[in-house]
Amino acid sequence: MNQRTPSADFASAKELITFTSNRALAVEEALIFEIGRPDVAGVDLDEPEPFASRLGGLERQTPIGLPGLSEPEAMRHYVRLSQKNYGIDTGMFPLGSCTMKHNPRLNERMARLPGFGDVHPLQPASSVQGAIELMAELSNWLLELTGMRAAALSPKAGAHGELCGMMAIKAALQARGESRSVVLVPESAHGTNPATAALLGYRIVAVPSRKDGTVDAEEVRKRLGPEVAALMLTNPNTCGLFERDVIAIAEALHATGAYFYADGANFNAIVGKVRPGDLGVDAMHINLHKTFSTPHGGGGPGAGPVVFSESLAPFAPLPYVIFEKGGLRLVEHASEAPAPARPFGRLCAFHGQMGMFVRALSYMLSHGGDGMRQASEDAVLSANYVRASLQDLMSSPFGNRPCMHEALFDDHWLEGAGVTTLDFAKAIIDEGYHPMTVYFPLVVHGAMLIEPTESESKASLDLFIAALRDLAMAARRGDTARFAGAPYHAPRRRLDETRAARQPVLRWRQAPAQPETLPEQ
Repeated sequence: MNQRTPSADFASAKELITFTSNRALAVEEALIFEIGRPDVAGVDLDEPEPFASRLGGLERQTPIGLPGLSEPEAMRHYVRLSQKNYGIDTGMFPLGSCTMKHNPRLNERMARLPGFGDVHPLQPASSVQGAIELMAELSNWLLELTGMRAAALSPKAGAHGELCGMMAIKAALQARGESRSVVLVPESAHGTNPATAALLGYRIVAVPSRKDGTVDAEEVRKRLGPEVAALMLTNPNTCGLFERDVIAIAEALHATGAYFYADGANFNAIVGKVRPGDLGVDAMHINLHKTFSTPHGGGGPGAGPVVFSESLAPFAPLPYVIFEKGGLRLVEHASEAPAPARPFGRLCAFHGQMGMFVRALSYMLSHGGDGMRQASEDAVLSANYVRASLQDLMSSPFGNRPCMHEALFDDHWLEGAGVTTLDFAKAIIDEGYHPMTVYFPLVVHGAMLIEPTESESKASLDLFIAALRDLAMAARRGDTARFAGAPYHAPRRRLDETRAARQPVLRWRQAPAQPETLPEQ
């Protein structure tokens, strides 16, 4: 890389104030309400012919208050905003427990093919047999990779998938005539785990982590009883470690009639290496946007399919595809489900996000089983490369030991430096990177969680590591000015995040007009 040290003239020029507040291509973009005016419109419309209102007295009595812009103004505004975004297409995105991997363009091409890109959920089943076959094929891949018995494709996200899995567990317990009230959740869990269980009316009992960051099977056994419905466990966990007692934990749960729910957020670390079903898992959601490279957010609804063990398969929600003698059939109603199916209902009106299904299957078919296994191995290798490259400057909460897909550091190494985890993360923005996940998992003080994924080349990792090493050395030598006000070079400076959370301003209001003052004579 050709790196040049900025001259003194350049450094001082950065602070020059321009008339427009713009800095060359770095445009200071106003709010759309400040650009447009409510008394103008970007189009000319003829006065409508007289008509009878059908609103029944609900007609708007005041102006709508939306800004009027020309088409170029509107286009430029949103393009300029998009240029301020940071995404996986602009740089490395090291958010831990998020698996921000590359979205292959082949997947995008497949999702836009006629018959997939324009499919409608209300089309007759006879006209969308290709889409139904794709759903069946995707389900088969998910079941093969996880070692499970049934799949539900309709959940729209990971948390929605958690809800689906736990609802199936609740339905299975009710079918046994049981009404259990407790769900066990490790202290290192994603926050959606206890939230999902609480939403379904369960009382949450926390399971502490061992000093090595994993869950002790004995701690689970101590909390088991006739009231425990399930345990929700992430494996690999949010500390980036594989839960080595997972089989013993599953056996303990099943011995008391409880179920094992696995949070599949970190499945990217073990695809092709181990099947959760073989470990005793009863239900698990899969984030297609993490493990199988669909876009985060999906341009709208995402996809968080859930897979079920044999004991929970009968309670999988509608709709789902089954194989019959005459071919494939999409089961839409409980009355159409073959015995012994007892679906607990539906999670959404239709069948899930077809665009995400196409992208995920494209990823699977283009990689194959061996390619996905290599992707998992490379993701683990990349995380350990980052961990090993920073271990002499930054501290790890569980010692110098190999991790899985993400490397976890704490803030012990920052003690006495006058720099916090948040300061360090904000300074990373000035280096051109999105920060890592901070202050999570909660079991680690000042946590910094880095997940590079398999997408990054060694050169990309080396530059990222070099940037973090430079920041770490600056923090250690007491260069607090570099951190205290960071980011300095972002479009916006650091916010008061506490006030923004507690007193958010979510609505634009026009500032009151200032009285005109005459110059003194």
